[in-house]
Amino acid sequence: MSNGSRPALERFVTHLPRLAVATAAALALSACGGGAQKAESKSEASADAGTTSAAFPVTVEHKYGSTTIDKEPKRVVTLGLSDQDAVLALGTKPVGAVDWFKEQPYGKWPWTKDKWGSAKPQIVGERDEYNIEKIAALKPDLVIAQYSGMKKEQYDTLSKFTKVVAQPKDLPDYGASWQVMTRQIGKSLGKAAETDKLIADVDARFKAVREKHPEFARKTLVVADSFEAGKYSEAFTKTDPKSIFFQELGFKLKPEIDTLAKPGFNVAELSAEKLNVLDTDRVVWVTSSTSANDRIKAEPLYKNLKVHQEKRDLFVPYQDPDVGAAFSFNTVLSIPYALTEIEPLLTAVK
Repeated sequence: MSNGSRPALERFVTHLPRLAVATAAALALSACGGGAQKAESKSEASADAGTTSAAFPVTVEHKYGSTTIDKEPKRVVTLGLSDQDAVLALGTKPVGAVDWFKEQPYGKWPWTKDKWGSAKPQIVGERDEYNIEKIAALKPDLVIAQYSGMKKEQYDTLSKFTKVVAQPKDLPDYGASWQVMTRQIGKSLGKAAETDKLIADVDARFKAVREKHPEFARKTLVVADSFEAGKYSEAFTKTDPKSIFFQELGFKLKPEIDTLAKPGFNVAELSAEKLNVLDTDRVVWVTSSTSANDRIKAEPLYKNLKVHQEKRDLFVPYQDPDVGAAFSFNTVLSIPYALTEIEPLLTAVK
């Protein structure tokens, strides 16, 4: 599917990415001086001894096997699109991260600004296209790739010079819940107890909104976005973080969306003739511009849908304010912000 004409922001939040291993792998391994197997000096070993806690060693299972982490990681690189949030929430500032929304990950997001402070991680890739040389130059002792589509060859290359915890096993890429990914990250950092508390606190926030709005449980909802003018839009499947967010608010999802999606994708492409699948109790459109909103509202077949005629559709921006971005990330840091922002929008129209 071509996405060359699509605005960058919309393009980066919907499609599963192209996967590629950086061609600089050989240089990366050279830069690491022989990789992770290089023997430590006595002084390094002595320094490391002071950083080992009772939580270690830990072994984390993932898509490509398991990784044993012997001591507390100090230099963490996150390669999942939203992994940095959970790492920050647990008190560690990644030294490297990938870009997603064409925003620096330490940039404007209100839920992470205070956590980053003045720290600025090195950008080491975009989505699943990693710059191996840059990663190696950071000398990480742990690479985390949870909300990712990391390929086996990428994992193997990185594992030659550092510990790598790939995406959760037995789940589709980009298909694990925020709870699963957070627990993987927490275990990797030796902070399982702190992780459980973070998850419990966020779960309690969801529960509070569900109890305040029991009517949500009686409604079916679809999350969609405008993709390419004059061609089609997209609706998100049950494995997408945006859909997961609204399901945890109590809404029911529409199973037809999953049947329309291509295997391996978390979106279903909808031509104008298929927009009737959106005629449900609520539709939440996540878009990047007013012009995109206007295009949707002007589509003749969409104008005929009751969900639109009865004003039960909601148009939410990805940014400015960052509501759509917050539930697209759907992390322990972004969810509280997303809940605060989205609740009054959802209840404005009954």
